[in-house]
Amino acid sequence: MENIKTLPNLSFEEQRVLGSLIEKSRTTPDYYPMTLNSLTAACNQKSSRNPVVNYDEETVTLTLNLLKIKGLISTVTGGSSRVIKYKHNLGIVYPLVPSALSIICLLLLRGPLTPGEINSNSGRLFEFESIQEILDQLIELSNEELPFVKQLAKKTGQKEARFIHLLGEQAETETIVETSEAPTFQANEALEHRIVKLEQEVEELKELVNLLMDK
Repeated sequence: MENIKTLPNLSFEEQRVLGSLIEKSRTTPDYYPMTLNSLTAACNQKSSRNPVVNYDEETVTLTLNLLKIKGLISTVTGGSSRVIKYKHNLGIVYPLVPSALSIICLLLLRGPLTPGEINSNSGRLFEFESIQEILDQLIELSNEELPFVKQLAKKTGQKEARFIHLLGEQAETETIVETSEAPTFQANEALEHRIVKLEQEVEELKELVNLLMDK
C-alpha cells in the first residue's frame, strides 16, 4: 500500500453498489461476477441494508461507470453468455485480507456498527473466532497509515462504540442509527439477531431464484 496515498471519496450509491459486489462475491460465489439485474436486486435488498433503497438499473449502471473510472470494479464477458457481468477490485487496489474486507463490506451496507453487531452479521462473509478478533481488526484498520475505519464516540445509553468506514459520505440515517439504540435485555437481542438472519436467508434465496431465471 506504499503507493496508495488516498482513499476514494465514494457517493452513497457507489458505496451500496461496491458493498453489494463484495458481499455477493462471498455469499453467492456461484453467481459471481454479477449481472446488472442481479446487482440491482442486491442493492435493493430489504435485509442486511441500512437504509433500504430502490435503485433502477439506470442508476446502478451510472454508478458502475463511476466505480470503473476509479478502478474499483471491472467487467467480465465470455463463456456461454454474452451478458456483461461485474466484479469488484477493492481487495486488489487496496490489498486487504478477507477479514478486513468483510468488515468494510458490512460498514458500506449497514452504516455504523459495533464490534458485536459486526460479529452477529458477518457469518456468511467471514467466520471470526471472537469479538476480540473483530476489535483487533478494527483497531488495525483505524491505525493504518491510510485508515479505512474510524471509531465514533459513544453516546448516552450506548454500551459499545460504533465504527464507520472512511470511503466516503455517510448515509443520512447515520444519526438515527447512532442514537436510536436503547439498552435491551439479552434475550430480546438474541431473538432480534435470529430474525435478521432468517430475513437475510429468505432474501438471498429469492435472489438465487431470480438469478436462475435470468440464465
